[in-house]
Amino acid sequence: MKLGLGLYRHMLTRENFQFARQAGATHVVAHLVDYFKGGAPGAGDDQPTGTDYGWGRAGDPDQLWTLEELTGLRRGVEDAGLKLEAIENFDPAHWHDILLDGPQRARHIANVQTIIRRLGQAGIPLMGYNFSLAGVAGRTKGNYARGGAPSVGMEGAYDQPMPNGMVWNMVYDPAAAPGHVPPVTPAQLWSRLERFLAEVLPVAEEAGVRLALHPDDPPMPSIRGQPRLVYQPRFYQQVIDLHPSPANQLEFCVGSLAEMTEGDIYEVVDHYSRQHRLGYVHLRNVRGKVPQYRETFIDDGEVDVRRVLGILQRNGFTGVIIPDHAPQMSCAAPWHAGMAYAMGFLQAGLQSLPPAP
Repeated sequence: MKLGLGLYRHMLTRENFQFARQAGATHVVAHLVDYFKGGAPGAGDDQPTGTDYGWGRAGDPDQLWTLEELTGLRRGVEDAGLKLEAIENFDPAHWHDILLDGPQRARHIANVQTIIRRLGQAGIPLMGYNFSLAGVAGRTKGNYARGGAPSVGMEGAYDQPMPNGMVWNMVYDPAAAPGHVPPVTPAQLWSRLERFLAEVLPVAEEAGVRLALHPDDPPMPSIRGQPRLVYQPRFYQQVIDLHPSPANQLEFCVGSLAEMTEGDIYEVVDHYSRQHRLGYVHLRNVRGKVPQYRETFIDDGEVDVRRVLGILQRNGFTGVIIPDHAPQMSCAAPWHAGMAYAMGFLQAGLQSLPPAP
Protein backbone atom coordinates (compact mmCIF):
# COMPACT_ATOMS: atom_id res chain seq x y z
CA MET A 1 0.00 0.00 0.00
CA LYS A 2 1.05 3.55 -0.70
CA LEU A 3 0.44 6.78 1.19
CA GLY A 4 -1.00 9.75 -0.66
CA LEU A 5 -2.37 13.22 0.02
CA GLY A 6 -5.44 14.89 -1.46
CA LEU A 7 -5.13 18.53 -2.50
CA TYR A 8 -7.83 21.01 -3.51
CA ARG A 9 -7.43 23.02 -6.71
CA HIS A 10 -6.03 26.14 -5.03
CA MET A 11 -3.52 23.95 -3.17
CA LEU A 12 -1.93 22.40 -6.26
CA THR A 13 1.36 24.25 -5.75
CA ARG A 14 4.98 23.21 -5.57
CA GLU A 15 5.05 24.13 -1.88
CA ASN A 16 2.18 21.75 -1.11
CA PHE A 17 3.68 19.01 -3.25
CA GLN A 18 6.85 19.38 -1.16
CA PHE A 19 4.77 19.27 2.03
CA ALA A 20 3.17 16.02 0.84
CA ARG A 21 6.56 14.46 0.17
CA GLN A 22 7.94 15.66 3.51
CA ALA A 23 4.93 14.12 5.28
CA GLY A 24 5.70 10.74 3.74
CA ALA A 25 3.39 10.72 0.73
CA THR A 26 4.43 9.10 -2.51
CA HIS A 27 1.22 9.96 -4.39
CA VAL A 28 -1.22 12.85 -4.87
CA VAL A 29 -4.97 12.88 -5.49
CA ALA A 30 -5.88 16.22 -7.08
CA HIS A 31 -9.17 18.13 -7.15
CA LEU A 32 -9.62 20.32 -10.22
CA VAL A 33 -13.12 21.54 -9.33
CA ASP A 34 -12.98 24.87 -7.50
CA TYR A 35 -15.38 24.23 -4.61
CA PHE A 36 -14.65 27.63 -3.08
CA LYS A 37 -15.56 29.92 -6.00
CA GLY A 38 -18.35 32.24 -4.92
CA GLY A 39 -19.19 30.19 -1.86
CA ALA A 40 -19.22 30.93 1.86
CA PRO A 41 -16.13 32.90 3.00
CA GLY A 42 -13.62 31.74 5.55
CA ALA A 43 -13.08 28.15 4.43
CA GLY A 44 -9.34 28.58 3.91
CA ASP A 45 -7.78 25.23 3.07
CA ASP A 46 -10.36 23.22 5.00
CA GLN A 47 -13.04 21.13 3.31
CA PRO A 48 -16.07 23.17 2.22
CA THR A 49 -19.48 22.86 3.85
CA GLY A 50 -21.30 25.68 2.05
CA THR A 51 -24.76 27.13 2.64
CA ASP A 52 -28.31 26.46 1.41
CA TYR A 53 -26.96 27.70 -1.94
CA GLY A 54 -24.21 25.13 -1.99
CA TRP A 55 -20.47 25.50 -2.21
CA GLY A 56 -20.57 28.16 -4.90
CA ARG A 57 -20.41 28.46 -8.67
CA ALA A 58 -19.52 25.56 -10.95
CA GLY A 59 -16.90 26.05 -13.65
CA ASP A 60 -17.04 27.06 -17.30
CA PRO A 61 -19.39 24.73 -19.20
CA ASP A 62 -17.45 25.32 -22.42
CA GLN A 63 -13.96 24.75 -21.03
CA LEU A 64 -13.01 21.15 -20.26
CA TRP A 65 -9.73 20.33 -18.59
CA THR A 66 -7.18 20.28 -21.39
CA LEU A 67 -4.55 17.65 -22.08
CA GLU A 68 -1.91 20.32 -21.54
CA GLU A 69 -3.37 21.20 -18.13
CA LEU A 70 -3.49 17.58 -17.02
CA THR A 71 -0.01 16.78 -18.32
CA GLY A 72 1.41 19.91 -16.71
CA LEU A 73 -0.11 18.95 -13.37
CA ARG A 74 1.32 15.43 -13.58
CA ARG A 75 4.77 16.78 -14.39
CA GLY A 76 4.61 19.28 -11.53
CA VAL A 77 3.72 16.49 -9.12
CA GLU A 78 6.50 14.30 -10.48
CA ASP A 79 9.04 17.13 -10.17
CA ALA A 80 8.44 16.99 -6.42
CA GLY A 81 9.19 13.25 -6.33
CA LEU A 82 5.54 12.14 -6.28
CA LYS A 83 3.08 10.41 -8.60
CA LEU A 84 -0.33 11.75 -9.61
CA GLU A 85 -2.70 8.89 -8.79
CA ALA A 86 -6.12 10.37 -9.48
CA ILE A 87 -8.30 13.33 -10.29
CA GLU A 88 -11.24 13.53 -7.91
CA ASN A 89 -14.69 14.74 -9.04
CA PHE A 90 -16.10 16.04 -12.30
CA ASP A 91 -17.15 19.68 -12.48
CA PRO A 92 -20.98 19.96 -12.36
CA ALA A 93 -20.74 22.40 -15.27
CA HIS A 94 -19.47 19.54 -17.45
CA TRP A 95 -21.92 16.79 -16.51
CA HIS A 96 -24.97 18.19 -14.68
CA ASP A 97 -27.46 16.86 -17.24
CA ILE A 98 -26.12 13.32 -16.79
CA LEU A 99 -27.13 13.60 -13.13
CA LEU A 100 -30.39 15.40 -13.91
CA ASP A 101 -31.22 13.50 -17.13
CA GLY A 102 -31.58 16.87 -18.80
CA PRO A 103 -31.60 18.10 -22.41
CA GLN A 104 -27.80 18.40 -22.63
CA ARG A 105 -27.19 14.83 -21.54
CA ALA A 106 -25.64 13.66 -24.83
CA ARG A 107 -23.23 16.59 -24.83
CA HIS A 108 -22.28 15.91 -21.23
CA ILE A 109 -21.63 12.24 -21.89
CA ALA A 110 -19.28 13.37 -24.66
CA ASN A 111 -17.64 15.75 -22.15
CA VAL A 112 -16.96 12.94 -19.69
CA GLN A 113 -15.66 10.65 -22.42
CA THR A 114 -13.29 13.40 -23.57
CA ILE A 115 -12.05 14.01 -20.03
CA ILE A 116 -11.41 10.30 -19.52
CA ARG A 117 -9.48 10.05 -22.79
CA ARG A 118 -7.36 13.04 -21.79
CA LEU A 119 -6.60 11.49 -18.40
CA GLY A 120 -5.38 8.40 -20.19
CA GLN A 121 -3.24 10.43 -22.58
CA ALA A 122 -1.79 12.37 -19.62
CA GLY A 123 -0.90 9.16 -17.76
CA ILE A 124 -3.36 9.60 -14.89
CA PRO A 125 -4.82 6.18 -14.01
CA LEU A 126 -7.90 7.01 -11.90
CA MET A 127 -10.93 9.31 -11.95
CA GLY A 128 -12.88 9.54 -8.70
CA TYR A 129 -16.51 10.66 -8.87
CA ASN A 130 -19.68 10.99 -6.79
CA PHE A 131 -22.95 10.27 -8.62
CA SER A 132 -25.32 12.38 -6.58
CA LEU A 133 -27.94 15.07 -7.10
CA ALA A 134 -27.55 16.92 -3.82
CA GLY A 135 -23.85 16.10 -3.45
CA VAL A 136 -21.98 16.65 -0.20
CA ALA A 137 -24.56 18.79 1.61
CA GLY A 138 -25.97 19.11 5.10
CA ARG A 139 -22.72 18.95 7.05
CA THR A 140 -21.80 21.36 9.81
CA LYS A 141 -18.55 22.68 11.29
CA GLY A 142 -17.74 22.91 14.95
CA ASN A 143 -15.09 22.33 17.58
CA TYR A 144 -15.96 18.65 17.51
CA ALA A 145 -12.54 16.98 17.74
CA ARG A 146 -10.17 16.38 20.64
CA GLY A 147 -9.02 19.55 22.37
CA GLY A 148 -11.71 21.60 20.66
CA ALA A 149 -10.17 21.19 17.22
CA PRO A 150 -12.44 22.33 14.37
CA SER A 151 -13.85 19.48 12.30
CA VAL A 152 -16.93 18.54 10.31
CA GLY A 153 -20.01 16.62 11.35
CA MET A 154 -23.77 16.44 10.98
CA GLU A 155 -26.44 17.63 13.39
CA GLY A 156 -29.65 16.26 11.88
CA ALA A 157 -31.36 15.61 8.57
CA TYR A 158 -31.08 18.23 5.82
CA ASP A 159 -33.96 18.40 3.40
CA GLN A 160 -34.03 22.05 2.35
CA PRO A 161 -35.32 21.84 -1.25
CA MET A 162 -32.67 22.16 -3.94
CA PRO A 163 -33.17 25.30 -6.08
CA ASN A 164 -33.27 25.18 -9.86
CA GLY A 165 -29.86 25.66 -11.42
CA MET A 166 -28.10 23.65 -8.71
CA VAL A 167 -26.84 20.09 -8.67
CA TRP A 168 -24.10 18.31 -6.74
CA ASN A 169 -24.13 21.18 -4.19
CA MET A 170 -22.95 23.73 -6.78
CA VAL A 171 -24.74 26.31 -8.91
CA TYR A 172 -24.34 25.62 -12.63
CA ASP A 173 -27.02 28.12 -13.79
CA PRO A 174 -27.33 31.28 -11.66
CA ALA A 175 -30.04 32.57 -14.04
CA ALA A 176 -32.31 29.56 -13.59
CA ALA A 177 -36.03 30.19 -13.15
CA PRO A 178 -37.29 30.37 -9.55
CA GLY A 179 -38.38 27.08 -8.08
CA HIS A 180 -36.92 23.79 -6.98
CA VAL A 181 -35.54 20.69 -8.69
CA PRO A 182 -38.31 18.06 -8.69
CA PRO A 183 -37.45 14.98 -6.63
CA VAL A 184 -36.80 11.73 -8.46
CA THR A 185 -37.20 8.16 -7.31
CA PRO A 186 -34.30 5.93 -6.23
CA ALA A 187 -35.03 3.69 -9.24
CA GLN A 188 -34.63 6.66 -11.59
CA LEU A 189 -31.30 7.61 -10.03
CA TRP A 190 -29.98 4.04 -10.26
CA SER A 191 -31.08 3.92 -13.90
CA ARG A 192 -29.13 7.10 -14.61
CA LEU A 193 -26.00 5.59 -13.07
CA GLU A 194 -26.42 2.38 -15.06
CA ARG A 195 -26.74 4.30 -18.36
CA PHE A 196 -23.73 6.44 -17.44
CA LEU A 197 -21.54 3.43 -16.74
CA ALA A 198 -22.62 1.68 -19.94
CA GLU A 199 -21.57 4.70 -22.00
CA VAL A 200 -18.33 5.70 -20.30
CA LEU A 201 -16.73 2.47 -19.03
CA PRO A 202 -15.82 1.18 -22.52
CA VAL A 203 -14.06 4.50 -23.14
CA ALA A 204 -12.30 4.24 -19.78
CA GLU A 205 -11.08 0.73 -20.56
CA GLU A 206 -9.72 1.86 -23.91
CA ALA A 207 -8.00 4.86 -22.28
CA GLY A 208 -6.50 2.79 -19.46
CA VAL A 209 -8.38 4.77 -16.82
CA ARG A 210 -10.44 3.39 -13.93
CA LEU A 211 -13.55 5.14 -12.58
CA ALA A 212 -13.94 5.02 -8.80
CA LEU A 213 -17.31 5.83 -7.20
CA HIS A 214 -17.43 7.56 -3.80
CA PRO A 215 -20.26 6.53 -1.45
CA ASP A 216 -22.78 9.15 -0.41
CA ASP A 217 -21.50 11.77 2.01
CA PRO A 218 -23.31 12.23 4.31
CA PRO A 219 -24.79 8.75 3.84
CA MET A 220 -28.47 9.60 4.33
CA PRO A 221 -31.33 7.99 2.35
CA SER A 222 -32.14 11.46 1.05
CA ILE A 223 -30.63 14.94 1.15
CA ARG A 224 -32.52 18.05 0.04
CA GLY A 225 -35.45 15.83 -0.86
CA GLN A 226 -33.39 13.87 -3.41
CA PRO A 227 -32.55 10.15 -3.13
CA ARG A 228 -29.04 8.80 -2.60
CA LEU A 229 -27.35 5.75 -4.10
CA VAL A 230 -24.73 4.33 -1.72
CA TYR A 231 -25.99 5.30 1.72
CA GLN A 232 -25.59 1.77 3.15
CA PRO A 233 -22.59 -0.53 2.53
CA ARG A 234 -24.65 -3.15 0.66
CA PHE A 235 -25.39 -0.70 -2.16
CA TYR A 236 -21.72 -0.67 -3.17
CA GLN A 237 -22.24 -4.26 -4.30
CA GLN A 238 -25.09 -3.10 -6.50
CA VAL A 239 -22.71 -0.63 -8.16
CA ILE A 240 -20.16 -3.39 -8.84
CA ASP A 241 -22.87 -5.66 -10.21
CA LEU A 242 -24.19 -3.00 -12.61
CA HIS A 243 -21.23 -3.45 -14.96
CA PRO A 244 -18.53 -6.15 -15.08
CA SER A 245 -15.82 -3.83 -16.42
CA PRO A 246 -12.58 -3.87 -14.40
CA ALA A 247 -12.67 -0.08 -14.80
CA ASN A 248 -15.80 0.02 -12.60
CA GLN A 249 -14.20 0.58 -9.20
CA LEU A 250 -14.77 2.15 -5.81
CA GLU A 251 -13.42 5.31 -4.25
CA PHE A 252 -13.54 3.55 -0.93
CA CYS A 253 -14.28 6.05 1.83
CA VAL A 254 -13.96 4.36 5.22
CA GLY A 255 -15.25 7.44 7.03
CA SER A 256 -18.48 7.61 5.04
CA LEU A 257 -18.98 3.85 5.36
CA ALA A 258 -18.47 4.05 9.12
CA GLU A 259 -21.12 6.79 9.36
CA MET A 260 -23.73 4.48 7.80
CA THR A 261 -26.38 2.98 10.06
CA GLU A 262 -25.93 -0.61 8.83
CA GLY A 263 -22.97 -2.96 8.62
CA ASP A 264 -19.80 -3.70 10.57
CA ILE A 265 -17.02 -1.54 9.15
CA TYR A 266 -14.40 -4.33 9.35
CA GLU A 267 -16.66 -6.81 7.55
CA VAL A 268 -17.39 -4.12 4.94
CA VAL A 269 -13.68 -3.47 4.34
CA ASP A 270 -13.03 -7.21 4.08
CA HIS A 271 -15.96 -7.85 1.71
CA TYR A 272 -15.03 -5.20 -0.84
CA SER A 273 -11.24 -5.44 -0.65
CA ARG A 274 -11.47 -9.17 -1.40
CA GLN A 275 -13.13 -8.29 -4.71
CA HIS A 276 -10.14 -6.18 -5.79
CA ARG A 277 -12.36 -3.30 -6.91
CA LEU A 278 -10.90 -0.57 -4.69
CA GLY A 279 -9.52 2.23 -6.82
CA TYR A 280 -8.12 4.16 -3.88
CA VAL A 281 -9.02 4.59 -0.22
CA HIS A 282 -10.12 7.57 1.88
CA LEU A 283 -9.20 6.82 5.49
CA ARG A 284 -10.41 9.06 8.32
CA ASN A 285 -12.06 8.46 11.67
CA VAL A 286 -15.49 9.38 13.05
CA ARG A 287 -17.78 9.08 16.06
CA GLY A 288 -21.48 8.41 15.64
CA LYS A 289 -23.78 7.61 12.74
CA VAL A 290 -25.88 9.77 10.47
CA PRO A 291 -27.67 12.01 11.09
CA GLN A 292 -25.49 12.71 14.16
CA TYR A 293 -21.76 12.20 13.71
CA ARG A 294 -18.42 13.97 14.20
CA GLU A 295 -15.14 13.66 12.34
CA THR A 296 -12.27 13.05 14.76
CA PHE A 297 -8.51 12.81 14.79
CA ILE A 298 -7.48 9.61 13.07
CA ASP A 299 -6.51 7.92 16.37
CA ASP A 300 -9.52 9.10 18.35
CA GLY A 301 -12.68 7.80 16.67
CA GLU A 302 -14.71 4.61 16.71
CA VAL A 303 -12.79 2.99 13.84
CA ASP A 304 -9.67 0.97 14.61
CA VAL A 305 -7.65 2.33 11.71
CA ARG A 306 -4.78 -0.11 12.23
CA ARG A 307 -7.24 -2.99 11.99
CA VAL A 308 -8.55 -1.57 8.71
CA LEU A 309 -5.01 -1.35 7.35
CA GLY A 310 -4.42 -4.96 8.35
CA ILE A 311 -7.51 -6.14 6.49
CA LEU A 312 -6.49 -4.25 3.37
CA GLN A 313 -3.00 -5.76 3.58
CA ARG A 314 -4.31 -9.28 4.07
CA ASN A 315 -6.59 -8.99 1.04
CA GLY A 316 -3.86 -7.75 -1.26
CA PHE A 317 -4.76 -4.08 -1.68
CA THR A 318 -1.70 -2.32 -3.08
CA GLY A 319 -3.22 1.04 -4.02
CA VAL A 320 -3.12 4.51 -2.51
CA ILE A 321 -4.57 5.55 0.85
CA ILE A 322 -5.20 9.21 1.64
CA PRO A 323 -6.49 10.93 4.79
CA ASP A 324 -9.39 12.65 3.03
CA HIS A 325 -10.22 14.96 5.95
CA ALA A 326 -8.59 15.84 9.26
CA PRO A 327 -9.44 18.21 12.12
CA GLN A 328 -7.57 21.49 12.00
CA MET A 329 -5.01 22.22 14.69
CA SER A 330 -4.32 25.40 16.66
CA CYS A 331 -1.30 26.90 14.94
CA ALA A 332 -0.35 29.12 12.02
CA ALA A 333 -1.08 26.36 9.48
CA PRO A 334 -4.17 24.53 10.82
CA TRP A 335 -4.87 22.35 7.76
CA HIS A 336 -1.24 21.37 7.26
CA ALA A 337 -0.76 20.47 10.92
CA GLY A 338 -3.91 18.35 10.99
CA MET A 339 -2.93 16.54 7.82
CA ALA A 340 0.65 16.01 8.99
CA TYR A 341 -0.70 14.37 12.15
CA ALA A 342 -2.94 12.05 10.11
CA MET A 343 -0.16 11.25 7.66
CA GLY A 344 2.24 10.38 10.45
CA PHE A 345 -0.28 8.03 12.05
CA LEU A 346 -0.98 6.30 8.75
CA GLN A 347 2.72 6.05 7.92
CA ALA A 348 3.39 4.38 11.27
CA GLY A 349 0.42 2.07 10.74
CA LEU A 350 1.65 1.00 7.33
CA GLN A 351 5.17 0.39 8.60
CA SER A 352 3.86 -1.75 11.46
CA LEU A 353 2.09 -4.20 9.15
CA PRO A 354 3.55 -7.63 8.49
CA PRO A 355 4.94 -8.28 5.01
CA ALA A 356 2.27 -8.60 2.33
CA PRO A 357 1.24 -12.20 1.57
